[in-house]
Amino acid sequence: QVQLVESGGGSAQAGGSLRLSCAASGYTASRYCMGWFRQAPGKQRERVARSDGDGYTTYADFAMGRFTISRDNAGNTLYLQMNSLSPEDTAMYYCAAGARATCFEDSQYLYWGRGAQVTVSS
Repeated sequence: QVQLVESGGGSAQAGGSLRLSCAASGYTASRYCMGWFRQAPGKQRERVARSDGDGYTTYADFAMGRFTISRDNAGNTLYLQMNSLSPEDTAMYYCAAGARATCFEDSQYLYWGRGAQVTVSS
């Protein structure tokens, strides 16, 4: 049974940093795509960043230059380092994983964590 468990959410001041972690179990995550998504109240879910099984990473425009997605050496823990946070980054952040090396579409993410709340105050 695949499980994804996020941790590291919390509160930060504008301009501050937080790091999210996502531990994958029951699954050899290193071979497959993983990503971070977020959803703010009243808004649609949006992809934040993607990490492919071959090491390729890509970011949403709002995350470029501020957020960094990475994995540990074993590849089963996914991270999201978030710097220069702003109140607009306040959302529930979700870790997701697929069963293919690259997930081009959000529908290709098959496994989801329960989310970690990030709240940024001005």
